[in-house]
Amino acid sequence: MIRAFVVGHPIAHSRSPLIHGHWLAAHGIAGSYERIDVAPEDFSDFLRGLRGSGLAGGNVTIPHKEAAFALADTLTPRAERIGAVNTLVVGRDGRLHGDNTDAPGFCAHLDQSLGGGWPARGGAVVLGAGGAARAIVVGLAERGVSRIRVANRTPGRAEAVAALAPGVAEPLDWADLPEALAGAGLLVNTTSLGMKGQPPLTLDLAPLPAGAAVADIVYAPLETDLLAAARARGLAAVDGLGMLLHQAVPGFEAWFGVRPEVTAALRDTIVADLRP
Repeated sequence: MIRAFVVGHPIAHSRSPLIHGHWLAAHGIAGSYERIDVAPEDFSDFLRGLRGSGLAGGNVTIPHKEAAFALADTLTPRAERIGAVNTLVVGRDGRLHGDNTDAPGFCAHLDQSLGGGWPARGGAVVLGAGGAARAIVVGLAERGVSRIRVANRTPGRAEAVAALAPGVAEPLDWADLPEALAGAGLLVNTTSLGMKGQPPLTLDLAPLPAGAAVADIVYAPLETDLLAAARARGLAAVDGLGMLLHQAVPGFEAWFGVRPEVTAALRDTIVADLRP
């Protein structure tokens, strides 16, 4: 039986076992996918223990993505560029291979939600400068978005993220957002603002042109105030759940040998679990 995992601290909230369990059942695969809670001080020992453990690999979530990047034996070019690993594969030789599937996962969700022509809709504005912003800026640049502006209240962090896509991405002062939105085809919120238990993201979407899209990586709640404001303006609104679902596809394929699909049935399963 093939075994995989998701590791984090804390980890009880993770929906990844539901996602992979759905696919295992759908494809009739004798496998398992479990949550493993590992404190930061124990993470390096955990990774060393994967060699010979019988585990095929797993997902890495907060707060271990940067540690997994530092400790993996090999990295994909995308993981090297982003500086974080969210997917590990244990090779037959016991070596740990690290990847970052957040970037293609986000873009695959845009494909599914907006259609394949979305990169041509104009430039993008990305709010935030954390790990998710790093992955999304790299993903957008890989997909050919010609101009990406990264806004963060700490300018130095925005500069660091923009440096991941030289010639394409540039830092943006938060005060200059209205002007930047006027020429954007895509707005992406990668901050925790609007998440359950966090302050709301207060942003006037009036400058966005008709036909623009607004994406929020927050999925609890599924309909954030930002997305509600976008729908009220008649703009396309892309919730955060799809990124979670699509980023899981490459890992499942690597561990279990079948490339799964993100279907309405899978989404309904996770949405039902998100309800209070």
